[in-house]
Amino acid sequence: MRHVHVLGESNGPLEARAIFVGEAPGRLGAARTGVPFTSDQSGRRFQELLSLAGLTREEVFVTNAVLCHPDGGGRNRRPSRREVRACSRWLSAQLELVEAPLVVTLGEVALEALRLVSPHPYVLRRHVGQAVPWAGRTLFPLYHPSPRAANHRPPAQQAEDFRRLGEFVKSFTRR
Repeated sequence: MRHVHVLGESNGPLEARAIFVGEAPGRLGAARTGVPFTSDQSGRRFQELLSLAGLTREEVFVTNAVLCHPDGGGRNRRPSRREVRACSRWLSAQLELVEAPLVVTLGEVALEALRLVSPHPYVLRRHVGQAVPWAGRTLFPLYHPSPRAANHRPPAQQAEDFRRLGEFVKSFTRR
């Protein structure tokens, strides 16, 4: 496992409209660049989906549930529960620093990681694309933008989920 420092200006503003939480730094993405969701397939897809939501990297904060690249023999692998638990205090600290009213999880690992910060009853397949209350904020669970996630949520449906997120953000900021 290679440690990746992913907290700084490249993650987004501390006064962000939303904080996006992914799984872990990708081998060809943040593990290489230090910036979550950049320079790999998931990063390019995330950028496309973020645009569909009408959001830019400059107005959101992006981090991961696990701040180290879980190396699977030169490949990405899903972070273990132990790794997620070990990083939960860092995720909690980031959530305290970035007081965005909206928390968007990208994938099951991120949603489970939030359960360690503050318990919730949400399950990705049941609550995907829904705005739900969590720890005094609004939580919006989405599938991870990786090609692998297309096995569970087709790209067209993921695009629709991000459009729904955009509509929610517009109505949310008018409240």
